Amino acid sequence: MEKSIKRKVIPYNPELKELARRLRKNMTLSEVLLWNELKQKQMLGYDFDRQRPIGNFIVDFYCKELSLAIEIDGKTHFYRYDSDEERQKALEKLGVKFLRFEDIKIKKDMLNILRIIEDWIRKNQPTPSPSVGGECLAE
Repeated sequence: MEKSIKRKVIPYNPELKELARRLRKNMTLSEVLLWNELKQKQMLGYDFDRQRPIGNFIVDFYCKELSLAIEIDGKTHFYRYDSDEERQKALEKLGVKFLRFEDIKIKKDMLNILRIIEDWIRKNQPTPSPSVGGECLAE
């Protein structure tokens, strides 16, 4: 019998559900642009969620299978660097990994952003990866 890969379930604060829903309805331009590239498993077959509650926080994009959060830092982040860093450290303690991009880079250099995300996934994807169809190598 084949054993499936167990993913760590990270609980979230249910009080964040409504805020996450509002954020999904009011995405920034750079969030919309990146979402158009991540949705429907377009990124190497991985499923990403947008405005996903994790713990006591909401991340811009999240892939459960990779435990990967993708954050876009726009103007609202300029004066919140310390709180963003604390938030990221708290989530990293739960096993979440991060990729961060500046809002302007998403708008002006999407191809490079997508290459960076693809490269990260190729280097960090679980083996075998069920939704990507990875092969299990004999040890």
